[in-house]
Amino acid sequence: MTTRLVPGFLWGASTAPHQVEGNNLNSDWWASEQLLPGMELSGDAIDSYHRYAEDMRLLADAGLTAYRFGIEWARIEPIPGEFSRAELAHYRRMIDTARQLGLEPVVTLHHFTNPKWFVDEGGWMGERAIERFQAYIRAATSILDDVTWVCTMNEPNMLAIMVTMSRLVQATDAPASTKEWMSPTVEGAARPVLPNPDPQIGRRLAEAHHAARDILKKHTDAAVGWTVACQALTPTPGNEEILRELRYVREDLYLEAAREDDFIGVQSYSSQPVDENGIVPHPQGPDTTLTGNAYRPDAIGIAVRHVWEATGGIPILITENGIATADDERRIAYTKEAIGHLFAAIDDGIDIRGYLHWSALDNFEWGHWEPTFGLVAVDRETFERHPKPSLAWLGEVARRGRL
Repeated sequence: MTTRLVPGFLWGASTAPHQVEGNNLNSDWWASEQLLPGMELSGDAIDSYHRYAEDMRLLADAGLTAYRFGIEWARIEPIPGEFSRAELAHYRRMIDTARQLGLEPVVTLHHFTNPKWFVDEGGWMGERAIERFQAYIRAATSILDDVTWVCTMNEPNMLAIMVTMSRLVQATDAPASTKEWMSPTVEGAARPVLPNPDPQIGRRLAEAHHAARDILKKHTDAAVGWTVACQALTPTPGNEEILRELRYVREDLYLEAAREDDFIGVQSYSSQPVDENGIVPHPQGPDTTLTGNAYRPDAIGIAVRHVWEATGGIPILITENGIATADDERRIAYTKEAIGHLFAAIDDGIDIRGYLHWSALDNFEWGHWEPTFGLVAVDRETFERHPKPSLAWLGEVARRGRL
């Protein structure tokens, strides 16, 4: 049986501005990179700020039909209340370039990074956080009038974990310069499981999302949603209640906040069981990915089935799915199996509107460079792009609309 995809099903790949653009000088992440031992620098990143047209053309020429990228708040509003017309025009050119190449732009308005001044004001728990975010969203709508897909925030549940972790670090007595940093996207032997996010932070982010959604619905015709990191957690026998409690603070709080949205972005890479002690750490072995995750291409299928139930059945867009590996044949094998699980979910009646692979290019993985997720390799000295076989493979899947 051939899976029937919705008309206009999106096949594409994703990036985040701080990870690919380079020299994001006004952001909190740029500031942190200069201070924390063990944290590699983003620097020029892969210079997509200047090379976005080349990057988009590689995706379009391969046969993909969509590109998810972000616009950077720290560039658009470098100081409070002062919005850069030049930077807004830059991101508008990106939207136009995508369209000219036949790629549907999927625009993310916040992907982990903040203007440094916003963090200095108290960040997401500051008194003016919602007001500040609303002002930025209003400025952004000036270039989004004809964009059809907008994500307000990327992985607010991961963002809440990052805020929680930074508060834990600040609460210890040791000076920041002596604290060894670990990327929030890495788990494994050194840090088996990330901490639970503080639900108070999650509720504030949901408030910000709803405020942004109201502005976007008023000033654009876009389908509006946010994207959630889905761990595809499963219970061991007798531990269903522990799973429900853990999943609420880590995912369901954010999924329930999306019930009035036009779509939900699902982002899943691996799966973990939950036992009487909580989340079971990823097993470490030859199958472990470069971010310490287990090799679990079935995770995306587990994730979409839970999301469909938790949101009351709003349309799903896969906004990230992929594997950190240096072996591109392994990337193809993982992605082929993952898409097979997605197609099985579609056959069961789940409304899935597209598949956007993470990531379009090897990039800065939030404090280190080793994990390679990309369909395209990049020489970081010359910035030369080298498409991998996985790009051509995924493009062929997109052309055929089937595996």
